[in-house]
Amino acid sequence: MTAFAPDSLVLNRKLPLWYQVSQSLRASILGRTPDASLRLPTEEQLAAHYGVSVLTMRQALKELEEEGLISRHRRRGTFIEPGARRSTPRRLLGSIDAIVAQQSGERTTVLGHGTEPVPGELAEHFPDLTEITAYRRLRHDGESGEPTNWAENAVRPELAAAIDPADLERWPMTKVLRDVVGVRISRITDTVEARLADPETASLLQVPLLSPILHYTGVTYDKDGRVVDVARIRYRGDRFSFTVTVEAQ
Repeated sequence: MTAFAPDSLVLNRKLPLWYQVSQSLRASILGRTPDASLRLPTEEQLAAHYGVSVLTMRQALKELEEEGLISRHRRRGTFIEPGARRSTPRRLLGSIDAIVAQQSGERTTVLGHGTEPVPGELAEHFPDLTEITAYRRLRHDGESGEPTNWAENAVRPELAAAIDPADLERWPMTKVLRDVVGVRISRITDTVEARLADPETASLLQVPLLSPILHYTGVTYDKDGRVVDVARIRYRGDRFSFTVTVEAQ
């Protein structure tokens, strides 16, 4: 049995600490290996790992408990629920770990990858390139196997050279770029809009042609301001909603 080990986290002091910790821990839970232990470290160990107070850690764990991802037992400890799965609403609050958490926990199949000319609609993001490396992935619900969304990623070729496609079956592209390739991500801009399912989307997601879908575009920038990845994800409109929370300054 492999011990559960949460990912590391660089805290942004402009966002609530409990929220950032809960998002990071959620991504670790949903992206854990099948043989990982269901028992979480103690509150004190987790607080030390993330560099926050025990009170902040308790608030983060309370959030995950309310979502049904974990259960807490006096004197026994805190455990990941074996059937833990993400609820369909997506909550965005300006955190890179929130993006990772959105995309974790679903069974992913890599449909294909390879170098191709920069698509016209993405030319503004890659003005210095003539080619990008494209990845296509289909995600399924971890329990039912039902297709939930499919994603296309356009990645700078020099970064794609360091990506193992097998990692994309376990982790989201954002996590692979940040934690495996070592990209220093500065920001991600998100756009969500309603569209109608085209033939390819209808076939992959098993929905009627021209039925409503949610189309997400995420543009990822590194510390130098370069676009390193453009993700275009089509979500089944009957399965997802997005919630954006704005915090008062």
